[in-house]
Amino acid sequence: MAWRTNLACLIKAGGRRWFPVPEYSSLPPVLNNTCSVRKSTAPEKRVASVAACDTDGKEPRNALDRLFSLEQQASILQVLNTASDKELEAFRLLRGRKSVNIVEHRKKFGPFQRLENLIDVPLIQYKTAVEVCNSILCPENRRRKKSQEKWLLRKFIKPGVEQERLKAVKSIVSIVFGTRRIAWAHLDRRPTVLDWQQTECWKLTNKTYPTSFYLEEISSVISKIPKADLYILEKSGLSIQNTSLLPILLHFLITEAMLYALLNKTFAEDGQHRVLSINRNAVGKHFDLMIGDTRTSGRELVKQFLSESVLKERPRVFFPQDLLVQYRQKVVKSSYRIEELYDSLLQAVAFYELVFGKDSELKC
Repeated sequence: MAWRTNLACLIKAGGRRWFPVPEYSSLPPVLNNTCSVRKSTAPEKRVASVAACDTDGKEPRNALDRLFSLEQQASILQVLNTASDKELEAFRLLRGRKSVNIVEHRKKFGPFQRLENLIDVPLIQYKTAVEVCNSILCPENRRRKKSQEKWLLRKFIKPGVEQERLKAVKSIVSIVFGTRRIAWAHLDRRPTVLDWQQTECWKLTNKTYPTSFYLEEISSVISKIPKADLYILEKSGLSIQNTSLLPILLHFLITEAMLYALLNKTFAEDGQHRVLSINRNAVGKHFDLMIGDTRTSGRELVKQFLSESVLKERPRVFFPQDLLVQYRQKVVKSSYRIEELYDSLLQAVAFYELVFGKDSELKC
């Protein structure tokens, strides 16, 4: 008997190896059933058929409408005629210019009357329109988006904390430390800057000190840090394989451990993490501050935040008016770069935007 490797009739053995079987064989019905496709319980998706196209490759004007029932058409049209370009981006294949084109087409020609009108939108062809309609009808896309948001939080914010708890926080303190100073930014969920400062720790780099000295020095710093629901520490991206940076890496690890222990005193009692960490490069990518693997200064971005707080009705960050001049002088007129201070603010803003979304309206 001639043997053929038929992909439709491969039997999975032990979850690791696949064995070809005769395409025409007298296998028992039980084994033959393993080659059949399991019926999906998900909503049926419509597929763009080649037969639905004319001989010149163009689709008939009513081909798209015939794929969906009248009830389904009404649901799709409701979304297409009411959703904003940002809301349309949540659906498959509508990211970027396509969602903007739909809104512009709607403003220019009025509401969509039939699904076939979707093909008149620039950059949207027949097959794309079918995928868009399917994605509007299928609720799995919204669940996938929520799952992706949770994945991003788990990836960037450690240790893992329930998303509901993150969204319930009223204020956070973002802490960034270097070799000579520790800076923090206290922000509420609006986000408004409640406190933003740094303290010098020059003694830490003069010579090698025992951990007891770190404990005393960092305890003094913590006494100045305001209370908050969560404390966010910057996670250094230094590699332990670079032996030349080992003393600096050791300094960072000791400082991080001390901050975590001293700020997370109630963990033994309730098991709730109040000290989390965000990778430094993750914040850099969030604000497009990365050039390759190197993160650039956030000074200009912080200056932009300060300006927007005065010029815009809804700025990205709110600064108290009585402290705005003081903060601006500290950033603009400083004779040296105070990167830890810049980074502590950017880290706090990135945390809120990762948890709530960049354009969300936060209610205190």
